[in-house]
Amino acid sequence: MEEYIDIVTHTGKPTGKSELKSVIHQKGYYHHTSHIWFYTNDGNILLSQRSAKKAICPLMWDVSVAGHIDAGETAKQAAIRETKEEIGLSISENVLQEIGIFECFKTYENGIIDNEFHNTFIAELTTPFSELIPQEEEVEALKLVSFDDFKVLIINIGNNNNHFVPSNKSYYEFVLNTIYKKLLTE
Repeated sequence: MEEYIDIVTHTGKPTGKSELKSVIHQKGYYHHTSHIWFYTNDGNILLSQRSAKKAICPLMWDVSVAGHIDAGETAKQAAIRETKEEIGLSISENVLQEIGIFECFKTYENGIIDNEFHNTFIAELTTPFSELIPQEEEVEALKLVSFDDFKVLIINIGNNNNHFVPSNKSYYEFVLNTIYKKLLTE
């Protein structure tokens, strides 16, 4: 069943209108997504490999959990729902630390026009990695990478390493620096 998503303005403000996800991507309507970056207290970041079935960036390694915010849903509600759906992990709002909203406007060769605002959160992964359950339709695989490895992946964006969308380099650097600072203060 295809979901309805709220349409927003080019600055991210609600319009009061909703549309099917397919129409939003066909017409290039602006909309919100939730991104959750999970990290461990020993300095690893959880990455998800997008399913081979995905229309955008199949098999690319990226954010721990991500998804569209359904019509009428808050960013935190979507983060909780997507985390349960994509990796089988139940979390509560109080573990989510919002770190910003980031523009990501792209047009893909398959005709999808994806004008998203990433509502981005970080959260400590306290559940053992072995207990995470990837959702087949969304997630091909999961892995933990060290901060140092994450830095190398960022440096090598665009070198056919299948990690991260090349145009989002500053976004990934911001996420890494924010998690690093968070661990220093804990």
